[in-house]
Amino acid sequence: MYYTDYHTHTRLSPDGEFPLLQMAEAALAAGLSELCVTDHYDLVDLDGRPAAEPYPWASALEQWREAAERCRGRLTIRLGLEFGSADRCPDRARETLDQPELDFVIGSLHNLTPEAGAKDFYFVDYCSPQVCYACLDDYFAQMLRLAPLPDYDAMGHIIYPLRYMNMRDGQKVSLDRYEEQLRAILRTVAQTGHAIELNTYNGRTVADWLPVLKLYKEMGGELITVGSDAHHTDNVGKGVPEAYALLAQAGFRYVTLYEKRRPSPVKL
Repeated sequence: MYYTDYHTHTRLSPDGEFPLLQMAEAALAAGLSELCVTDHYDLVDLDGRPAAEPYPWASALEQWREAAERCRGRLTIRLGLEFGSADRCPDRARETLDQPELDFVIGSLHNLTPEAGAKDFYFVDYCSPQVCYACLDDYFAQMLRLAPLPDYDAMGHIIYPLRYMNMRDGQKVSLDRYEEQLRAILRTVAQTGHAIELNTYNGRTVADWLPVLKLYKEMGGELITVGSDAHHTDNVGKGVPEAYALLAQAGFRYVTLYEKRRPSPVKL
């Protein structure tokens, strides 16, 4: 089986700590065939203010070239980026992504809009269902705006806020009331030639994806990547085999890989 992990973070991410070479060694130990590094770059900071610094492309290219060379013949390493809030600053988005070596871009949303408080979803106190649903209203409205833009390849972790609402803060929130918004988002993703990401959250959220996968399939979606969201070497590849099995259960036959922003399918 050609196992891939298309969502990983190194010390170039604010919340990462390991160099890419160590993450690559962990990928080999986990039995992966291909690894994509997708360090964070959000156009807004944790408080929703415009990011002050550009992405450190020189450092990213240096560690990618070193790891790719050291792992040649054993592991394919792709250069990616997790790009947050691309809908906020389209001109800056184009400048950030104008890199010939770039293979893959995750389009992510980590912050509430300024009208909803602007902070990162991680820092919200989900003390009631009302707070959760207000945040989800804002989240999916943003995602609908992001969906048609050209500034990403795969829509990232669509169920992202639930990891903090339910797993961390003990709520029991579902996405049932957002079915029509999700249909619109997933239809747009499919029709514009984008992918979605099945994000395992280090192996902790695999089965939760089944309703989204079924909707995506119904909306004509075929392109899909799998990523662990690993920020630590211990989590590289976590949940990937289970994610492949879930994709097959949902009727998908392929996982999608990217090279120079171009998708290619590999049989599950």
